[in-house]
Amino acid sequence: MNGHEYLKRQLTQRGVAYEALDNGVLSCEDPRRAQALCDGLSAEKIDALLRKWLRKLPHPYSAKDRQAGYRYQVSILQAEFSLTQVLDRPLTGRVFFEEVIRENLDLGRPTQVQWIFDRRVTRRTPGRFRSRVITEGVVPSLHVDYKSSRIKQYHKEGRALRTETTVNNPRDFGIGKQLKNLPALRQIGFKANRRLLDVQTISHDCSIGEEAFEKVVCPIEVEGQRASALRFGDRRIQALFSVLELFSLQARGFTHSDMRALLAQLLGLDPAHYPQGRMSYDLRRLRLHGLIERIPHSHRYEPTTLGLRVALFFSRTYARLLRPILADIAPNAPPGHSPIRAAFERLQTRIDQACQEAQLAIR
Repeated sequence: MNGHEYLKRQLTQRGVAYEALDNGVLSCEDPRRAQALCDGLSAEKIDALLRKWLRKLPHPYSAKDRQAGYRYQVSILQAEFSLTQVLDRPLTGRVFFEEVIRENLDLGRPTQVQWIFDRRVTRRTPGRFRSRVITEGVVPSLHVDYKSSRIKQYHKEGRALRTETTVNNPRDFGIGKQLKNLPALRQIGFKANRRLLDVQTISHDCSIGEEAFEKVVCPIEVEGQRASALRFGDRRIQALFSVLELFSLQARGFTHSDMRALLAQLLGLDPAHYPQGRMSYDLRRLRLHGLIERIPHSHRYEPTTLGLRVALFFSRTYARLLRPILADIAPNAPPGHSPIRAAFERLQTRIDQACQEAQLAIR
């Protein structure tokens, strides 16, 4: 019995619009009502569904047997409790989840397991305590085991972070298998989902980093004003960032002419002939991207905290990382003893060998 399908049928009957996400729900026009319907899927309703079909389908118990008290009881062999957090930017969600997997491979330790499942783990507790990352042929997923139950997390349909606890034996948690125990089991399952998220950590917020990068390298619009992108690697942009670094320690900021003189020199141009309109265009771009700000009641500017950090990071990354490494790995670079060049050459050799083997196999 699938609770998500139950919810979708109930929403349809009541005329509440929703958008499906596989067997789940991506969005709903009335989330509070949807949650109330979920909470209303009780043990009594499930049992009533069974009784309805038992009245219609043949089974060994006759009417006389049922009057004597013989009847079927529903037991819980497996129960799944899921938490689906829909993301507004699927790509960011995938990046985030890959970081979660990379930095939480130790979740299967007993100290973590007993926190997630709220059950004390001792040397006598049966089962293996481990984390598993499954990647082959499926969407990457993170698994943590406790006795015969487990918790699983994955990026569902490329749109949402799905966390689900699967209980294969209610007695793992000291609860009986009868259907009347569903509320207690539900509480354990949903708490485990939340506890997993509480335990998980990442060393940085990759979504914030991606957003900050795009705000610089993509065109931007602020209060109706448009500004073109500050593209990483562009010679003129790198010069702008280098000049911003020079002004970082000036208490009174800098003027249009101050930046124009230094920028022209870095670009190998005569400051006297560097167009003022081009300098004004660059200052406007830096201001709208939030990298500089005008000092009130003046025609002077100063770098913002973000502007100084972006300028330092972009210029240092380009000058000390990107440019030297590209010089090492370029095919026409002079021979040397760079470890990264040797690694790329080994990779290229192996790719060539694989292509040759494939051609031989085809013949």
